[in-house]
Amino acid sequence: MKILVVLSLVALAVSQPIDDDVATTFNYHEHTGVHELARIKAIEDAIDFDGSRIVGGGPANLGQFPFAGGLIITLVDGRQSVCGCSLLTNTRIVSAAHCWNDGRHQARQFSVILGSVLLFTGGHRVNTNNVRVHPNWNPRNARNDVLIGTIPHVGYTNNIRNVNLPVGNNQYVGVTAIAAGFGLQRDGGQITQQQTKHHVALQVISNQVCRSSYLLIVVDSTLCTSGAGGRSTCSGDSGGPLVIGSGANAELIGVTSFGSPRGCQAGEPAGFARVTAFASWLRS
Repeated sequence: MKILVVLSLVALAVSQPIDDDVATTFNYHEHTGVHELARIKAIEDAIDFDGSRIVGGGPANLGQFPFAGGLIITLVDGRQSVCGCSLLTNTRIVSAAHCWNDGRHQARQFSVILGSVLLFTGGHRVNTNNVRVHPNWNPRNARNDVLIGTIPHVGYTNNIRNVNLPVGNNQYVGVTAIAAGFGLQRDGGQITQQQTKHHVALQVISNQVCRSSYLLIVVDSTLCTSGAGGRSTCSGDSGGPLVIGSGANAELIGVTSFGSPRGCQAGEPAGFARVTAFASWLRS
């Protein structure tokens, strides 16, 4: 599950920090989401699958991450794309702003999938176009990459549960957090029989270290995780959760935002919207 990988529009020299004039959030649907959704659907139509995605991680069991949902996104041009989300309350989800508007493509509806490890099969499904993107969202530099969606009331079960918002200003540096999503498991990978919701443990790094890879993209409201060992989020994971703790004590500390244009397994950090920076806005 490697962070939404929206291809950079700038040629990158491998030996130099990644140019952050355009983040991988820009034009996400064209470069990533539409293609990944088609792969997922083709496999679900073809075989009974029991699998996963995220790079370097493992499959998630039903109920293991009851707050983690999938989004099937219908764009205004009629195409469909994919992202992840987290359930905040019975009637609200949080996801990445670029899942609704990536700077080139506008969504008109989210189909929210909860309580399932498959994107097209099972679980509880509701539709919404009641989406509020952060007012300062900028798809070209990935700043303020967060949104709130209002959905019809969903009852909690063993497989559907809200995630907690953190309090305070903890930077979480050195903490091991868990990312979950429906994205690819490796660069250039196909959606395979191992294609269900996936999760991976990632170590949070300081923004100072992260800036050595991403320069201007990393700001105070960014949270980064190490890409060491080729473990990261990947194509299709955008908007999904990064959490600490588990079960009823799970806290959402990041919303999957951007990754390296060089690929999910490049060893580069992954970027998230830092939830502590947006907690007041999310609660409002």
